[in-house]
Amino acid sequence: MNVPKKYMFIDNFDTNLIDKQDVNTGFIFRNYKSFPQLDLILKIKNYCKKNNKKFYLSNNFKLAIKLDLDGAYLPSFNSSFDHLSYSLKPDFLLLGSAHNFKQIKIKENQKVKIIFISSLFKKNKNFLGINKFKIISKITKKKVVALGGISETNIKKLNLLRCFGFAGITYFKKKAP
Repeated sequence: MNVPKKYMFIDNFDTNLIDKQDVNTGFIFRNYKSFPQLDLILKIKNYCKKNNKKFYLSNNFKLAIKLDLDGAYLPSFNSSFDHLSYSLKPDFLLLGSAHNFKQIKIKENQKVKIIFISSLFKKNKNFLGINKFKIISKITKKKVVALGGISETNIKKLNLLRCFGFAGITYFKKKAP
């Protein structure tokens, strides 16, 4: 299964932004402020498929299945297990995020394949830092993706961690025109 190592969160359709990313970057549509716009999601899906890029939908598992997307992303606040009753195609990738030990165990029980752990560098209420990130990432045997505050200046520090990849917003936007 071809799984990206980099994940960019998007909330709109910007072809320039998508085109500037390499093939190893997956796109997660996340917009919690408004109801998912079906036409927008379909535009992004079709564009990503045409350009051989993976596309995931955040916090709407049913819609991700219905639209035949590459997978779904379950945010840390989503602790539902309803999605386990659905049959999935073999290459449907389930992603999830967590900030602590309890949330990691919930994501494992939700059967996610990759867990995004945050916040690595961004100093917010979920700030972990490198040492806490290392400790918390050892709790799971799932693939771990670093999330939060990753930039050109600290990206080399990811080599110190046991992580499969990284995710963010601003890191990727700086690569765009």
